[in-house]
Order: sequence, then structure tokens, then C-alpha cells
Amino acid sequence: MPLDPDAENLLDLLRQQGAPPMETLSPEEARTTSAATAELAADQGADVASVEERTVGGVPSLVVTPSGSDRLPVLVWFHGGGWVIGSAEQSLHTAKDLAAGAGCVVVVPEYRLAPEHPFPAACDDALSATRAILEQAEQLGGDPSRVAVGGDSAGGNLAAIAALGVPGLVHQLLAYPVTDATMAQPSYRRVERGYLLTASMMRWFVDLYVGAADATDPRISPLFASDDVLASTCAAHVVTAGYDPLCDEGEAYAARLAQLGVPTVVSRYHGQMHGFLTMGASIPTGASALDEAVGHLRRAFALPSA
Repeated sequence: MPLDPDAENLLDLLRQQGAPPMETLSPEEARTTSAATAELAADQGADVASVEERTVGGVPSLVVTPSGSDRLPVLVWFHGGGWVIGSAEQSLHTAKDLAAGAGCVVVVPEYRLAPEHPFPAACDDALSATRAILEQAEQLGGDPSRVAVGGDSAGGNLAAIAALGVPGLVHQLLAYPVTDATMAQPSYRRVERGYLLTASMMRWFVDLYVGAADATDPRISPLFASDDVLASTCAAHVVTAGYDPLCDEGEAYAARLAQLGVPTVVSRYHGQMHGFLTMGASIPTGASALDEAVGHLRRAFALPSA
């Protein structure tokens, strides 16, 4: 299947801007460039009742609350960006859409970024924030018996790690997650260059975050977690894209979960590229994929379909 025309149009627009490859920039320059790119592909998100700044488990966070009664379900959403770029603010439009669509409070932790804070900083922040949200859900207007995690790319990595390390969660939404930081999966060679995420860009992210640590550590690469740990995690919805170097590791992770009896749904969007789920304003298929994810969240939260 060819690349989706809307994704191709967005890539053409980015090429016209002439930005250098991200891996040739400093982390500070990359953050500035990525913020500008995010503005091209995003809108303001759905209307919500409030957006508040809170500190949860020692981690600064944005708390997005939709209209509705007390004791709403809660989703902890980790933003993407290779553990190096991105922010809670840049993912706010997605958090608003998830909050309004799934009828849940969405907490977006501002976890620490590499290279200033390499592994295990982001992992530690993800675990700390998730544990605290389970303990403090009622203070956020949420229901501690209905807490889920989710994220995209490196955020999907942190969500998967939180789901492995924090019992009591009901669902994990993993959008094109990093699950194997060894970068050995075949899709790195199929989708080496020419798309929003490239193999060389991913190598830059991994080098800055992982550094001298063991890339097979399950706190970096959840695909390497033991069977008993994987079997104890919560139900999963894994979204992958055909034109994404991370495609195969996301699907390999989903396959392991399913083989171990974890209820798992894989949604591969064959004609899409990395990042599409949060780019619904520019890539309509991304909005459809987000709607599908919302449906899985509502079922996990035992809510009727929107």
C-alpha cells in the first residue's frame, strides 16, 4: 500500500521548509524545530472543562478534565519525542481529544528529558507519576479503580513500562511504541529514510537517552521483559504504522502479550507514517485512529460508546 496522500502532503510541506535532519542538531535546536513542526500538524483539541498544572508523584503535569461528574476514569498520557524532545504542552491537543472522547481525566506528566537527564530519569518519572495517580486519583476527580496509561512513540515506551511496573491499571494504549531499543527489528531497514522518523534519527534518540546502559534492560526495552512480568500486565491496544521504523517492534510486543494471554488488539495502519495518530488536523486517518483508540478506552473504562 502506498503512503497515505495526506501524510505525503505533510512531508512535502516539511521538506519545503528545508529544516536540517534532526540528528544533525543539538537537543536544544531539535526541540525548537520539533515545536514548530508540531504546530503545523495539530489543532487546539476538543473543548474541555479545565486544564490545570499539578505536581503528581514529584513530576510536573498537566491535568485535563472534561465536562462530567466526579469520579471519572483517568488516563496517564506520556508524550512522544524520543525521550529528548516534545512536552506536555505540545501534546495538549491530543490530551484534550482523549479526555473529551473517552470521558476521562487525562494527566500528562512532564517527565525529564535526555541528554540532560538520561535513562533511567524518564522511566523513573513515568513510574512515580503513575503510582501517585493511582493513589491520588480521587483528588483529581478520578476513579482509582479505572486508571489507564497511554502514549505515543517514546511515550508509548514509558506507558508500556508503567503498565509492567505498576499493578492495578485497566488498559494501555501504545501508539507506535519503542519496545526494542537495540534497533534490530526489520522495519528499521524497510523504513530507513524519507519519513517523519528515520533510522538515523532513532539512533540519535537512543544514544542520547540510553547512553552506556544496556538497551535490553526491560526498563528501556519492554520487549525483553520476562514472561511472568509480561503476563501480569493489563489489556493492550497497540497502534502501528506501515511506514514507520518502529512498526515491527510494536507488533512483536503485542504478539508476546497475546501469546501470554494478555487481551491485546493490534491496529496496523498500513499507509501511515510515524506520528500520524496525533496529527488528525493534517492527516484525517489520524483522527479516525484516535477515535478507534477512544473506543477501546471507553470499553476498558466500562463506559457506553460515545
